[in-house]
Amino acid sequence: MKLRDLFSDDAPIDAQGSPRGAADLDVGGLAVDSRAVKPGDLFFALAGAKTDGARFIAAAIDAGAVAVAGDHAPDGELAVPFVPLGNPRRALALAAARFYSRQPRTIAAVTGTSGKTSVAAFTRHIWQRLGHAAASIGTIGLVTPTRSVYGSLTTPDPIALHRSLDEIAGEGVTHLALEASSHGLDQFRLDGVRVAAGGFTNLSRDHMDYHPDVAHYLNAKLRLFRDLVIDGGAAVISADHDCSAQVIDAARARGLRLITVGRNGDAGEGIRLIEASIDGFAQKLTIEHAGRRTAVHLPLVGEFQIENALVAAGLVIGAGGDPAAAFAALDHLEGAPGRLDFVGERRGAPVFVDYAHKPDALAKALQALRPYAKRKLVVVFGAGGDRDAGKRPLMGAIAAENADSIIVTDDNPRSEDPAAIRAAILAAAPGAREIGDRAEAIRTAIAALAPGDALLIAGKGHETGQIVRDTVLPFSDHEAAAAALSTSAG
Repeated sequence: MKLRDLFSDDAPIDAQGSPRGAADLDVGGLAVDSRAVKPGDLFFALAGAKTDGARFIAAAIDAGAVAVAGDHAPDGELAVPFVPLGNPRRALALAAARFYSRQPRTIAAVTGTSGKTSVAAFTRHIWQRLGHAAASIGTIGLVTPTRSVYGSLTTPDPIALHRSLDEIAGEGVTHLALEASSHGLDQFRLDGVRVAAGGFTNLSRDHMDYHPDVAHYLNAKLRLFRDLVIDGGAAVISADHDCSAQVIDAARARGLRLITVGRNGDAGEGIRLIEASIDGFAQKLTIEHAGRRTAVHLPLVGEFQIENALVAAGLVIGAGGDPAAAFAALDHLEGAPGRLDFVGERRGAPVFVDYAHKPDALAKALQALRPYAKRKLVVVFGAGGDRDAGKRPLMGAIAAENADSIIVTDDNPRSEDPAAIRAAILAAAPGAREIGDRAEAIRTAIAALAPGDALLIAGKGHETGQIVRDTVLPFSDHEAAAAALSTSAG
């Protein structure tokens, strides 16, 4: 591809210090990491939180970069053309969309503090029930009809994202649901993705180590509706939260087709929840859409999963799916990996694993399991290191309010002192027990279960490693719980 073809008119090529005709250079690939540069690549020198990509321009050129793009040129002349960019991160995403030009024809994206992974998975499941070749991208990685590839970022970097879109479109995937994280939206990683329908679940405290305040956090998420959903596309918004009105206003300002869902959803264009009741490890729902009421048997635990399921159905409808078929598919949903997974029982007490690692998610998971604890609701959890420290006492207080027995353990301490993380939680959870070793904490909790109890192991969900300093140690809550259940008597 020619260098000029990678940039839009608002980022014209002005190859400083290079011969005329630089715009006609052939570009063989894109790179943001100088160590990944291959001969013929265009290197984007991005300024990051820890370092400035301009420091690695020489290394990129030595590796074979034929041109460099960034917001400021380094001192002195370069041996290759330099393309100055006003917004290099957005320019990178748009260039990646041009370089990897194929995308599934129908794409839905969902944002919100909690529920993104479940909504993306549910949307994929519904599309599959409707006969489409569907995929999802998010916290649990890339899932297609033929393969699953675990990823470490909720929203991948633009090059990886658009390369994946191009690959799966080439494999025949026609429908894609993807998670839109606040980091990804704020850093323009999803720009260039042709989003037909955008979804919003909820907003609560998270990522305060990145966002200066909650307003900034919300505004990052609003970019999905203000900037990314295509003209004439749909906005599917959970209407049951304090911030829902702001999201609805942003969608209306764009003229998007508005589908509100939940107890406060519009029963006309939206999906209103009329009634919900527990039915074992499932729920019976009555919903209303377009003046018609429908009974749904949702095979999932927790009211928050009702929200996730309705947002997913709304995304399918907003992207052109048949409402009746979408609602019928809700009877067959499967939970996303690590989201209130039932892993077994001891003495009749059920054991669940959940990814809840933020205050609101922990509260929702515990509240969802309260009906299943006739005696004690037990929770084992910790908090991650090198992340928002302010949420640790909040999580401790939530556990104390919603659980009857608490064991505070290690999550992913990363570079922090694990004992200090636990102490911050314990300060707000009087009476909680401290067991640093996560496997031992899980064994202890399971061994003590009695008839009528229920256990939640929270924080890591689908993860298969524990990050301690710079090392990822093999660890799975599912495996630890299974091992403890197999060795426990009774």
